[in-house]
Formats: sequence, C-alpha cells, structure tokens
Amino acid sequence: MNSRERTVAAANCQASDRIPIDFWAANEVFERLAEELNVSGKEGVLKAFDVDLRYFRGPGFAVDESDKNGIFTDHWGVKRQSHSVNGQRKDGTAYSWTYKHMFSSPLAEAQSVADIEKHAWPSPDRLDYSDIKDSCKAIRDAGYAVVFGGDRLDRTAQLKAGMYLRGTEQFVMDLIIEPAIAESILEYIAAYYLEYNRRVFEAADGNIDIFFMGDDMGIQNSTWVPVEMYRKFFKKRFTKFNELAHNFGIKTMYHTCGKVTDFIPEFIDTGLDILQSLQPGAMSEDFLKIKQKFGRDLCFQGGIDIQHILPQGSPEDIRQHVKAVVNTLGSNSGYIFGTSHNILPETPTENILALIEAYHEFG
Repeated sequence: MNSRERTVAAANCQASDRIPIDFWAANEVFERLAEELNVSGKEGVLKAFDVDLRYFRGPGFAVDESDKNGIFTDHWGVKRQSHSVNGQRKDGTAYSWTYKHMFSSPLAEAQSVADIEKHAWPSPDRLDYSDIKDSCKAIRDAGYAVVFGGDRLDRTAQLKAGMYLRGTEQFVMDLIIEPAIAESILEYIAAYYLEYNRRVFEAADGNIDIFFMGDDMGIQNSTWVPVEMYRKFFKKRFTKFNELAHNFGIKTMYHTCGKVTDFIPEFIDTGLDILQSLQPGAMSEDFLKIKQKFGRDLCFQGGIDIQHILPQGSPEDIRQHVKAVVNTLGSNSGYIFGTSHNILPETPTENILALIEAYHEFG
C-alpha cells in the first residue's frame, strides 16, 4: 500500500499494512528537526519520518500590516498580536516560540442582530482558486493522502470563530441569554465556509481525500456547552459541512481539544468520518470505551500526549505511551497516528525521534 491507500483504508475503518502516520509540529520544531536530520525543510522531515498525510491549506486572505505593537487584523476583523515564549527544555537547552494571540473582537460591543448584520463579513469571491487542482494533484501523484485544511486562521469552525468575533465570555453568554445574536453570527460563519469550501472542492476536481475542520468543543474536564445546546446551535451546520464534502467524495476529519466523549454520538450522526485530537489529559480513560462502542463508525486520529509525556517523559515513557494507545485506539484498524496538537518547541529532539520510532515499532 502507498500512503494514500493506507490512510483511506483507515478512514474507512478498514485494515491496512500498517497504521498511517500524521505529524504536526510548530514551525520552530520543523526547523530544528530538519537540521538534526540533515534534510531540507518541512517536507524533508515528513519524508524522513515516513508520514502519510499532506496538508493543503488552500487560498487565504492577506492580513493587514502589523502596527508598531505587532497587532494585525485578519479577514474576520479580529485583531491579533504576536507573542513570544522563551523557556528551557528538560534537557537544559533553550527554546523560543512565537504564536498569534487574539487581541480584540470586532463584535464585542454589538447589541443586536442588526449590529451583527452590519459587520464587514468576508466574501469567498475575493479569493483565487485557480491553482488548487495542480497543488492537490501533485500531492496525490506523489502517493500521499491529500488533506485540505484551510488557512490556520481560517479553518472551518463554529464555536471558535464565534469566540474570536465576539469574545469568548460574551459569545458563551450569547448562547444562553442572547440566542438570536449567537444564531446570526453562526449563520454568517457557516455561509462563508460552505461557499468557500464548495469552491475549493470544485476546483480540486476530485483530488482531495480528506476535508479537515478544526474547532474546540471541549475543555480539559468537560464540553464547552451541554449536548442539548450543541444540538440547538451547532449540529445542523456541522452536518452541512460533512454533507458538502461527502457530495464530492471526500472524507471529513474534525479536530477538537478537550473532553468531548459525550459529543461522539452527535458527531457520528452528522456524518463525521475521523475524529482528531483525543486529548489524553482530557479523555484517555475513555479511549477503550469509545473504541469498542464507536470504532466501527468512526476513525480516530491522535491520542498522543503533548502536554506531559512528550515534553517531560523519557524516550521509554513515550514508547510505552504509544504502545498503550495502539492497544486501545489502534486496535482493529480505524486509527491514524498523531499527537493531540502541534508538538511545541519545549519537546526535546530525542523525544520526538523516540515517538517516530515507536510509531514504526507498534504500527
């Protein structure tokens, strides 16, 4: 089997020659690994690790220039600011990491649905879709599974996008006390994503294997909202996202952090094919249960801990962790290796190499 074939088999919960491998890491980590492995860039690292999936970001908007404080405005009107983190790994080596953090929300002061309607909502008309087919076909022709995931700040979502636009606390409050405002925001978000993704799928002309969405419906110990609220505000639109991809013969994958065990039956009902993250610190005690109960209907991707074991554990700790995940989520097919989120620069290089070794040993 080539990479695409084994990934598609896993997405269909079917057996393959080995468990497919996915690999996520911050740019700083890729740079360090490329130097360690003496390879060229991110693609060199992915090839060295025998990674099976390749992500195509698709067309994205240019953002406004940063001001003197490093603040810029994205296409939703959300202001973001770059932050840098400096620290020391457990092996004593220094690391730094820069990421973009929300600075202010354009709809924070909105008082009515009319205020929401007056917002300058982005339009898919402004994007160029002309090179999508060639980009996706090049990945497909190389034998890899093609994953379309959208731009990092523009990945198909609902709750997270609402929080960016309105502010986290205010949007969660809207769901309870101003449902008309919340519904209006979610409708605008979904309308944009449905049309944007439709145009990408059409332009790809059959060369996308997996459509990757990313939201965070859970926190460390629970879901963000109750199941009943999920059904009321989010399920119908998430169903449309899945149906759109399926109409083009594309599998769907959904990233969500947190303890989302209670949402899994809802996700399956919407037509989701692959659930990504399986954050160990939030739901590892549920791995065996969800695999046994839902493993025939849903492929799982992730489950490898980036919060504690990868940055702080020993190579043997990591080996045993991968083995345990294989014995639960990886049993009887329908699993793709992956970390619960991007590997961050705090993780020692030897631990990342131990992770890849374990993937190949137990996969």
